[in-house]
Amino acid sequence: MRIALLLLAGLMVLAGTAYGQDTPIGEFATNYSYFRAGGRGGDNLHGGSVSGAGNVNSWLGIAGDYGVYHFQPSFTGGINIHTFTVGPRISLRSGSRVTPFGQVLVGGFHGLGTNGFAMSVGGGLDIKVYRLVAIRMAQVEYMMLHAQGDTLNCARVSAGIVFRFGER
Repeated sequence: MRIALLLLAGLMVLAGTAYGQDTPIGEFATNYSYFRAGGRGGDNLHGGSVSGAGNVNSWLGIAGDYGVYHFQPSFTGGINIHTFTVGPRISLRSGSRVTPFGQVLVGGFHGLGTNGFAMSVGGGLDIKVYRLVAIRMAQVEYMMLHAQGDTLNCARVSAGIVFRFGER
């Protein structure tokens, strides 16, 4: 987590030099997601997420994310985890086709027989393929799920498509 926070801080420092051109007012993404619930001995879940972001300026946005992940062990009816988070996103827009971003999102989760607090820290890389469309090549995050005094450390790796609208 310390590395992710340092990377986010680095993006924030570098974002001050980013150009304001080609900044969408908003973005909507839909992703396939691999979700690792727990470390060693944890479970591999597959699913997807949708996210939206409104960009305040060329480098700062407010992002919201909803994800659902499923695991089907042979001995039970399956495990579903739903996450819903919101928070700031820092993007490094340099006028090129490549836009790296970092974000810290907080919210909640439902699953594993309970509801609780969720937090994610991470970032990703979008590559513009058309003025209004980009490919999210990768989004990698540490996710923490906390409920009833227990904390589950998780990882999420996603890829998908981003639709952009408006321009600043």
